[in-house]
Amino acid sequence: MIENKYLAEGIGTFALVFTGCGSAIVNDTFGGALGLVGVSLVFGLIVMAMIYSIGNISGAHINPAVTLGLLFAGKLEQKLVIPYISSQVVGAITAAILLHIIFPNHLTLGSTMPSGSNVQGFFMEVVLTFILMFVILNVVSGSKENGILAGLIIGGTVTLDILLGGPVTGASMNPARSLGPALISGNFASLWIYLVAPILGAFIACKAHLLIQRK
Repeated sequence: MIENKYLAEGIGTFALVFTGCGSAIVNDTFGGALGLVGVSLVFGLIVMAMIYSIGNISGAHINPAVTLGLLFAGKLEQKLVIPYISSQVVGAITAAILLHIIFPNHLTLGSTMPSGSNVQGFFMEVVLTFILMFVILNVVSGSKENGILAGLIIGGTVTLDILLGGPVTGASMNPARSLGPALISGNFASLWIYLVAPILGAFIACKAHLLIQRK
């Protein structure tokens, strides 16, 4: 029997990839109907919704970089890491498969690819993930009021990051979000950036968090 928290992570990541990548596909298919602002809001809103929906069950990581970031910060048991990440990847792949069924003619399925050089893309993803993880860690460790507003704060940060980084890299900040569409669409160009850079960004955020929170 699958534990509730693993199922929650799978469903949460499925929802993130289906709606977020789905919004990118819809924007491509219907002549820019959503635009960068619309796509950014979809990602931010689904993250917010999942935090309030499953946060009390699994913590609503829905992102391997976040899971590893919490491990680096000593806020997650090591035994949970592989089941969490496995659940997230399965959720992301399932969402990408369904998007392919609904939009069979779309070539990328919302895959993330840098618009400039790989170096530019790598550093942009590191910094964007650093900002997201830094906010998550400090909200989790902050006041009770911040905890209540966590979904709004973190969802808003996701929106902010995508508004800035979307045109540059797609602003993934999430290895599972990039891996799912890449596997199903076959777009593996520069995929390594989206697997490595978010983890590095999360690690640096943990170090910064521990530095400013030390007593």
